[in-house]
Amino acid sequence: MIHLTLIRHGETDWNRARLIQGSTDIPLNDTGREQARQAAERLRGVLDNPTAARIVSSDLSRARETAQIIADQWGAAAPLAYPALRERAYGEAEGITVDDFAVRWGNWYTAEVPGAESREQLQIRAFAALDAVVTDALGSRSDLTRIFVVTHGALIRSVIHHVSDGRLPAREERLANGSDYTFHYSPDGLALIDYAGTTVSL
Repeated sequence: MIHLTLIRHGETDWNRARLIQGSTDIPLNDTGREQARQAAERLRGVLDNPTAARIVSSDLSRARETAQIIADQWGAAAPLAYPALRERAYGEAEGITVDDFAVRWGNWYTAEVPGAESREQLQIRAFAALDAVVTDALGSRSDLTRIFVVTHGALIRSVIHHVSDGRLPAREERLANGSDYTFHYSPDGLALIDYAGTTVSL
């Protein structure tokens, strides 16, 4: 059985300003780099051999740099980038504030934004990407037991929401930059076992 840990990238200036990023490629800020270092230190304790860890990420720079910081701290191999792990595309909403979004399109959960990826499309893409990550990882090393995936808030929410039958996360909850969520991955699917440091029983 594989332990699959999803890590949200560190903070960017757009995160701090509450601007919608989506597929726009915004780099980490210094706070985000420190969050990546903290995540590396926090997660080091679950590893028998950090140098053997498999780390992958979205191809957007904020995720790639977070993954690289973690790999550097562990002495692990350079992370592989998967475009399919990108953040949900928000179309015309990218670059505007959350408040401006509400003015232009109304409720976040029911709004129809031109050019935006639907939640259903995101979920299909997310699970296909994770399957590809695990298949590739096991193809290179069959005894691998842990994979770390640095990706984005909406993608992680989509996976958690599906796996928990809609019980997590709470609608108003924001997944923190640098936070991590661990699943058991098996042929039967994903099972959430750790939610940002809290053991889960669903």
